Amino acid sequence: MKKEVLINEEDRILQTEYSEEMSRSFIDYAMSVIVARALPDVRDGLKPVQRRVLFDMNELGMHYDKDFRKSARIVGDTMGKYHPHGDSSIYEALVVMTQDFKKGIPLVDGHGNFGTVEGDGAAAMRYTEARLEKITEVGLLTDLDKDVVDFQPNFDETLKEPTVLPARFPNLLINGSEGIAVGMATNIPPHNFTEVIDACRAYIKNNDITTEELMEYVKGPDFPTGGIIVNKSELLNIYETGTGKIKVRGKVEIENAKGGKINVVVTEIPYTMIGANIGKFLNDVATLIDQKKTTDVIDITNQSSKDGIRIVFELRKDANPDNFINLLYKKTRLEDTFGFNMLAISDGRPETLSLKRVIEENVKFQYEINTRKYNKLLEKELEKKEIQEGLIRAVNIIDLIIEILRGSKDRAMAKACMTEGKTDGIKFKSKESKIMAATLDFTEKQANAILDMRLYKLIGLELNALFDENEETIANIARYQDILSNKDSMSDVIIEEMEALKAEFSHARRTPIIDAEEIVLEEKKPEAIDVVFLCDRFGYAKSVDTTTYERNKDAADSENKYVINTRSDGRICFFTDLGNMHMIKMSTVPFGKFRDKGKPIDNLCAFDSKEERVLLMMNPDDAKFKELVFVTEGSMMKIVDGAEFDVNKRLVQATKLNDKDKLVSVHLLNQEKNIVLRTENNVFLRFGVDEIPEKKKGAVGVRGMKLAAGDLVKDVYFTNNSGDNIITVNDKPFDLHQRVKPGHRDTKGTKIRG
Repeated sequence: MKKEVLINEEDRILQTEYSEEMSRSFIDYAMSVIVARALPDVRDGLKPVQRRVLFDMNELGMHYDKDFRKSARIVGDTMGKYHPHGDSSIYEALVVMTQDFKKGIPLVDGHGNFGTVEGDGAAAMRYTEARLEKITEVGLLTDLDKDVVDFQPNFDETLKEPTVLPARFPNLLINGSEGIAVGMATNIPPHNFTEVIDACRAYIKNNDITTEELMEYVKGPDFPTGGIIVNKSELLNIYETGTGKIKVRGKVEIENAKGGKINVVVTEIPYTMIGANIGKFLNDVATLIDQKKTTDVIDITNQSSKDGIRIVFELRKDANPDNFINLLYKKTRLEDTFGFNMLAISDGRPETLSLKRVIEENVKFQYEINTRKYNKLLEKELEKKEIQEGLIRAVNIIDLIIEILRGSKDRAMAKACMTEGKTDGIKFKSKESKIMAATLDFTEKQANAILDMRLYKLIGLELNALFDENEETIANIARYQDILSNKDSMSDVIIEEMEALKAEFSHARRTPIIDAEEIVLEEKKPEAIDVVFLCDRFGYAKSVDTTTYERNKDAADSENKYVINTRSDGRICFFTDLGNMHMIKMSTVPFGKFRDKGKPIDNLCAFDSKEERVLLMMNPDDAKFKELVFVTEGSMMKIVDGAEFDVNKRLVQATKLNDKDKLVSVHLLNQEKNIVLRTENNVFLRFGVDEIPEKKKGAVGVRGMKLAAGDLVKDVYFTNNSGDNIITVNDKPFDLHQRVKPGHRDTKGTKIRG
């Protein structure tokens, strides 16, 4: 709620709720990012930074038929005049508009290193050069001088810039766009130039055309990297809603190599693999080989160049190449999903658009800019007609005109005579001439043209040219008036312009579209082997083969908290202080080298962030897994048969706990005779294990020790009647058998003072 406090006539303090002001300010900021930075305009398919770069290049005269100019010049000029948001964003926009592997039709012609499809970055702007592409000049920047679009002040109001470029084709579809705004993002793939132009023509001829009918022309995305779209049947819904997922596969060929070997060659990649993802793809394949998912690969070579992608996998003689290709599609990004989201600025606000809406908005824009263009041309032709008619009339009475000019004292007197018939002060040769001069009524423009006319225009050929020019002007006026008054004529003009662009800039489709069956991968289950599970004190788990463990036994035992023998197809279970048992399949545990870091155990199971301690980790398939002793902080205890935990669930409640109680010990019983409980106040109680009853895992158990108020069980020890039973109490050795006398369960125990 706002309240204005008047201090004096000049100063005002506006009091408002802080939350309201923050909300309003954030919304303003968000809309500024959405509209003025991150999202393209549906009319020209450009973000503001791209539009400013192209407009500035046009202003600098960097035309397609002129010499290249340094990119740094473009960036600096754009930043200084139109886009004061840093040079990196401007140069990045310039670079992307040159990359033929990202854009359906590049808008900027780059000279130098502007990056590669494999993720190499562009050279610094001081090294590269650029100029406009021809398609940009004739399709996006033409007719700017004919008042076809609105201009607005630049950031410091010293210059004017266009609010939108007069795009002659749906650039949003042809080149696509990607951008992340505040709370929304756009991701539009490139499309085929020819198909989009044909769809626009079809819409102009029939505004009631459906999206399905438009897709007879626009088959789907046409990625510059090629690939294959494999979910054709889903495209109609995607283009009707403006959102969806498009499945793209790389193109793979099988070649016979020397020695009877087989090469699987990736010749085209999914659009989503542009950049560093090619390196990730190769790493993923290497990981599959390391994990023994395939044993068919002998060698991998990346022979890609500026001429195209060529990644070669050399396979063994007896390998099944089809199965290996399926493995690539299933386990790597060679088959990937493109998240289609056709979000753009329409009428000043962000909107998710269908295919028909994008074409409709662009065609509507075409009518708008052509209406403004032909109104401007008509205005100029009418002006020319007015002047031409004045000159023709003057030629017919040229003797009178000369007499007026010779008899006038100055230009103003002669002009007044020709426009208003004023003859005062002008010397005429005869009375008839004065009478004729008084009837003259040339317009202001006609009079100026007559006064500026040179004498050579009176030559016969020049007069004929004037008459011919006048006839041409009259024909142009009739044509322009017909275009402006007749929608069919305007439609023909728009179609003609689009067809001319298509004839010059069209190209064949690069990405075939099919409905492919889901990849079925026949994976060979790896042979189960003996492994050693290792988990360090930080909770990072891994497994190594037994040979590796034996070779590094001392280091493995000293560096890891848990070292457990198991099988590669086995399981590991562990118990936590909240009374849960987690089960981990060894197939999910990273297998590799001894010095590999491993993976956090909380990423391998349904670990709760409230669980603070792992009390026991073991192999549930171990023959020793028979009886478990549970002890809580509140001194509740029980023995549970290990068979109750022989389950395949990831999470099991191992015991029932009283409110605010926690497990302090879970112990695998192995013929120990005695149990010793130790509290936080150093109260000890020793009694026989046979006094602990066996119960189900869902039971709370029985009390093991009577605790003083505020005291809790801290440690639990298991001993035999002989052997080493030494622990540390108050930094001194403490013999559990000598210092703690045998007692019975559910008694108070003995206080040890040191």
